[in-house]
Amino acid sequence: MELTADAVVADLRAVADPAAHPNRHYAGRGEVLGVRMGTLFDVAKRYAAMPLDEVHRLLDEPAYEPRLAAFCVLDFAVRRRVTDAEREARYRVYLDRHDRIDTWDMVDRAAPRVVGVYLRDRSREPLFELARSDDPLRRRTALTAPLAFTRPPHPDGIADLLRLVELLHTDPDPVVRRPVGIALKHAGAADPAAVRAFLDRMGDALPAPVRREARLKLPADP
Repeated sequence: MELTADAVVADLRAVADPAAHPNRHYAGRGEVLGVRMGTLFDVAKRYAAMPLDEVHRLLDEPAYEPRLAAFCVLDFAVRRRVTDAEREARYRVYLDRHDRIDTWDMVDRAAPRVVGVYLRDRSREPLFELARSDDPLRRRTALTAPLAFTRPPHPDGIADLLRLVELLHTDPDPVVRRPVGIALKHAGAADPAAVRAFLDRMGDALPAPVRREARLKLPADP
């Protein structure tokens, strides 16, 4: 099997059915082929060993599903046993080609493992740079990548997750606000004491729906 961008696009078009799978959640500007998400993930998984120059070619595609598949390829690649250099290379591709992300699911699919895992034991300043971006999808990456710090728990990483939540919890864009509660929920399962202290400190500054979601995985009070 050829591990090429052209082969991925051909496979996606072969299973596309826009009437059955219009993917109406996609609000970007690209063409929608109409591929069921589970099928797209199955296609991308077959190409996890794709060379990075072909990943770049896939990211150049104008349609939605090929670009989502490219981020899935990056995600599946780093789930395997990879060298530090291979992991870093995929992290760089994600950040260097962030302009090809035009929907939240591209972020959610790849940011935790491709960006977050790479930064677990490194400076997390790149996340704060993303949090300061004018692009809401970059700010969503800043909140979604730190999910990698919750399993297994990484105390310093969770502390930075909470700092990012504090920076972005009042973000004007819903694509950024929605992951706030999710990040707190997973942090609560990993480090309940830190999240309880954070919730106590923030109080009503956090919207009530966020506070409710943040408590979903907190252990019951003794």
